[in-house]
Amino acid sequence: MNVRAQRKLAARILKVGENRVWIDPERLDDVSLAIRRDDIRRLIHEGAIRKVPIQGISRGRAKAVHLKQKRGLRSGSGSRKGKRTARLSGKERWMLKIRAIRRHLKQLRARRIIKPRDYRRLYRLSKGGMFPNIRRVDMYIQEHKMKRR
Repeated sequence: MNVRAQRKLAARILKVGENRVWIDPERLDDVSLAIRRDDIRRLIHEGAIRKVPIQGISRGRAKAVHLKQKRGLRSGSGSRKGKRTARLSGKERWMLKIRAIRRHLKQLRARRIIKPRDYRRLYRLSKGGMFPNIRRVDMYIQEHKMKRR
């Protein structure tokens, strides 16, 4: 049965496109007899003609990825764009490093492992960028026999 005209009318009444009009296959006879808008409205009311809901895009995968990123996954070199300094600026990297070294030096001085004079020297060397990390500070102390014990 050809219900093209009825589909077009129903689309106008429901304010959707023709592809989003659902017609009950068991009531095609009734629909094909409907000529006027009132007839179509009655069929809509009865449920023979319906509006098909919009198909959305699932966010399930996006949510799963977001949870993994929150846990710190999916952050490897293949997922990164831009330079290393785009993620953490050079200044911030320096601040993290120098604060750790200075904290370590203060602990060594407080535990009387190094003398205050050596602490001052090491402090200046670290300020000058001599040590890339805490381990190198300890190596320097050992090499130059700055340990008290």
